[in-house]
Amino acid sequence: MSKENIMKNEIGDRLVEVLKRPEESESQESFARAMELTKAYASSGSATHFSAVARLFYDLFEMFETGKDPRP
Repeated sequence: MSKENIMKNEIGDRLVEVLKRPEESESQESFARAMELTKAYASSGSATHFSAVARLFYDLFEMFETGKDPRP
């Protein structure tokens, strides 16, 4: 498995963990920040498709968790 796939799996695991146990998760702040920015984007009218909103949330969550821009 490539390093990129391992990181994606780890980010996915962190996201699942914060959804299952929000009070106990170390990723709670990243989740809240990503959710706040995603909601602002979705309500701005700039979003043209639901998948763009979901992708933005995931990318923001990953960015807050890793401190790196996940875009290629």
